[in-house]
Amino acid sequence: MNFDDTPKEAEFRARVRAWLDKNAQKRAHDDANPYGEREDSGAIARAKAWQAKKFDEGWACLTWPKDAGGQEMGRMEAVIWGQEEAKYSLPPNIYAIGHGMLGPTLMAHGTKEQKDRWLRDMARGQEIWCQLFSEPAAGSDLAGLRTTAVRDGDDWVINGQKIWSTGAHYSDWGMIVTRTDPNVPKHKGLTYFVIDMRSAGVEARPIKQISGTSSFNEVFFTDVRVPDANRIGAVGDGWKVALTTLMNERVAIGSGGAGGGFRRLLDLARRSRRNGRPAIEDSAVRQRLADFYVTSKGLQYTGYRTLSAILRGATPGPEGSIGKAIGAPLGQQMAAFAVELQGASGGLLDRDAVGDDVMWQEMYLASPGIRIAGGTDEVLRNIIAERVLGLPPEIRLDKDKPFRDVPTGK
Repeated sequence: MNFDDTPKEAEFRARVRAWLDKNAQKRAHDDANPYGEREDSGAIARAKAWQAKKFDEGWACLTWPKDAGGQEMGRMEAVIWGQEEAKYSLPPNIYAIGHGMLGPTLMAHGTKEQKDRWLRDMARGQEIWCQLFSEPAAGSDLAGLRTTAVRDGDDWVINGQKIWSTGAHYSDWGMIVTRTDPNVPKHKGLTYFVIDMRSAGVEARPIKQISGTSSFNEVFFTDVRVPDANRIGAVGDGWKVALTTLMNERVAIGSGGAGGGFRRLLDLARRSRRNGRPAIEDSAVRQRLADFYVTSKGLQYTGYRTLSAILRGATPGPEGSIGKAIGAPLGQQMAAFAVELQGASGGLLDRDAVGDDVMWQEMYLASPGIRIAGGTDEVLRNIIAERVLGLPPEIRLDKDKPFRDVPTGK
């Protein structure tokens, strides 16, 4: 792959920079804080205004079809936009789930009526979306979910609980996987729906995290009625639809650079002191930095390899799990090292006292969650082993059993 812009790409990058220079303020650091601005009501309002401005001036959802609110541009244009936009101080990206995971799912499996109803409003940011997959009793086994949907005339009645649902407390819509048939094996009895998060019987409870934020939630559903018109795909095809969401999710998380921030870490090592000298002069520090740099570049080029496949027309596949399986632990390791470099101030989660370097404390406290979101380390390794390397799969005793006969552990 040639990493230099073609003349056409260079011209597009120049247009992107000119628009961003006119409409946003550049950040002081080359590397963005991967955890960004906190999602309070003011930040959400600013995020909506920014997304609407991008949409109105032709910069939103660049690869989406025009009838869905996009620009029908190529994947490289979207990559260039992302590279340039990341250099500016902007509101939190509360649309990553909708634009990166749920929109592509709707385009792949939705009816024309469903696409017409939701995609343009999603692209403009008028409606915020969340993903309702994980459950307390299922752990990393999504197909083991127990939230039920029972047909009642033209509606489905949903009961159950989801957890770790990012942004559910401020979302307008969610995509949910439910169990509609317990009498078939667990992967075959699932159905996928769009659910109005303002419906009667939906209760989102933000979870207080150790970092001080409350970005994700546990969500309870009590006799929630969802019209059959909101079903995505056929009854019983929920696993197939969910895989589309998951493949896009893992590519989005992996390519998002969970292990990003190397230049800021390098800057911190230059400013920090160890044994009376700049930490960067310590051979052990330099060795750690070299290890982080090599791994970060490996992630970057693996992402380029995935991008190359997509440019050739391939859809995101299991290899997208590699970026997250390596990037999420790398982010945690880099944050831990940064906190160590800060010395005593590394124990302070206080922007007034630590300044912009507090991003490392925030990253350190949030990084364990990143290793769970979008598939745990163990799940991702299984995917890579079985579907990339072709190794024998794990023995699954519950694979062909009706779900109602699967032991619950009680």
